[in-house]
Amino acid sequence: MARTILTFGDSNTHGTPPIVTRGTYERYDADTRWPTLMARALDADLIEEGLPGRLARADSDPEMGAHMNGHLGLHIALNSHGPIDTLTLMLGTNDCKAHFGQTPAGIAAGIAGLIAIACGDAAQTRHGGFGILLICPPPIVETGPISQVFHGATARSQALASLYRDLAATWGTGFLNAADHIAVSAQDGVHFDPDAHRTLAKAVATALRP
Repeated sequence: MARTILTFGDSNTHGTPPIVTRGTYERYDADTRWPTLMARALDADLIEEGLPGRLARADSDPEMGAHMNGHLGLHIALNSHGPIDTLTLMLGTNDCKAHFGQTPAGIAAGIAGLIAIACGDAAQTRHGGFGILLICPPPIVETGPISQVFHGATARSQALASLYRDLAATWGTGFLNAADHIAVSAQDGVHFDPDAHRTLAKAVATALRP
């Protein structure tokens, strides 16, 4: 029986290409998005749970709404689907936005909450147990049409990898630092180009391969 992988994240899990014009919705096709390519490489069933704008921690986004709260979203996802064998978590980019005033430690605290939900008895029992791969997104570059909302985000995002690595070690989850494999697009400094999606798919598949 094929394993089932749930990919939980934001626009870079959803497949949003680098933004040229703000307010325009676009999405890479299934032949480009890293979750679908990863699942094909592993011959796995895939549940895509990527929501553009999703946060690891904040209760509300003044621009996008309260449904961006990753803690609420993960509870819903784990109760909407199942059973799963593996969960990938890649969040933290949107938490670096200037208007949240988050420190790297505060962002990592939001990630810790997500891991606690996933590792909790309720979730693990419901699914018969599942593994977790924590992925740290690559650092942000403050450039392009959305650079205003990411003011100061480069320094914040650069500090996340070591904090995420420590969390993964503490909770006994897998860990992948995406920056070891890819970088964000120079177009908007946040999203991934097609080559980065392909490379990340290979890296995640390698990390999840038995």
